[in-house]
Amino acid sequence: MPRILTYNVHRCVGTDRRLDVGRVAAVIAALEPDIVALQEVDVGRARSGGVDQAHEIARRLDMDFHFNAALRVEEEQYGDAILTSLPERMIKADGLPDLSEGLRLEPRGALWIAVTIGGVEVQIINTHLGLAPTEQQRQASALAGPAWVGHADCTGPTILLGDFNATGASVVYRTLTADLIDARKLNPARRPTSTFPSRFPFLRIDHLFVSAGVKVTGMDAPYTPATRVASDHLPLVMDFELES
Repeated sequence: MPRILTYNVHRCVGTDRRLDVGRVAAVIAALEPDIVALQEVDVGRARSGGVDQAHEIARRLDMDFHFNAALRVEEEQYGDAILTSLPERMIKADGLPDLSEGLRLEPRGALWIAVTIGGVEVQIINTHLGLAPTEQQRQASALAGPAWVGHADCTGPTILLGDFNATGASVVYRTLTADLIDARKLNPARRPTSTFPSRFPFLRIDHLFVSAGVKVTGMDAPYTPATRVASDHLPLVMDFELES
């Protein structure tokens, strides 16, 4: 049974303010996922010691990876990654709309790969939305539209996941659940799935949205001594099957 997780790793700086890529990789490894979607990943940034965090975490997990830089400053990059041990192919990496009104907000993007599971291609789209509500709404509309989830090539089982900075009461959530289903609503286990802040999680701002053909068999936001300190978010894990 495949397992996927989404995890905002906060550039591998924990709640103890310690930068530790190995600690984040160990948290992920303990959960034994097949597909990993990461947000807030530093690549070649001075503040993180110049480490390519996407490459290093993938190396420790013995996975292949793709990285999308939402932000580039000369040689420094910051963005999102997808890692997997399954056969995959890259589809698209691109930015998402901003406010375009002169405000200097953090750029946002999305990353789309197709992963083959049991001979079936599953579309995986990882993203990290902005903080301003108007910005979030534009980004959610873009993701739901013809450039991403509504694209002609986005067919069959689809999973959109990441840090949406938005709860179930938001316009963002309603936009994305017009055609996809919140995996939490399909979760038979009913385990806690709040992810932020990691020490005392009460907000559900990290999500997995799934299409028809994806059967959710379990979902959890592991709350352990390791996950409470490794990042300011908890990882959100989903087990699933593909329906014929």
